[in-house]
Amino acid sequence: MELANKAIEFANRAASNNTVVNVFLGGAFAGLTLRSWNQQRQIETLESQRESLVKSNKSMRQTMWDWKQKLYADAEADNKPIVPLEKLKSIYGEAPTVPQSAGTPEKDGKASSTKIMI
Repeated sequence: MELANKAIEFANRAASNNTVVNVFLGGAFAGLTLRSWNQQRQIETLESQRESLVKSNKSMRQTMWDWKQKLYADAEADNKPIVPLEKLKSIYGEAPTVPQSAGTPEKDGKASSTKIMI
């Protein structure tokens, strides 16, 4: 119990001593400064990485565009292309897709007939 009383008395004297308070506040300020400096370095590193990623993405986008145009040109040039141009355009979302159920027989082999109800 005596040890606890001495510790409390020491803490009370330290809290009322301006030097101790100033050292504590200075240490806290130094710690926050160091953390801010580290974060600033990380931000600068991430910004430089972002610039290189943007350049890389633009390059990949251009390459994919060139490939797509080459596919279209090959499909138009061949008499019997591996993948027809209409199929390529539907894959890339440039042509309206035709529903697969239109014009196909039903499961039991009968063609679907249109029913008009008035």
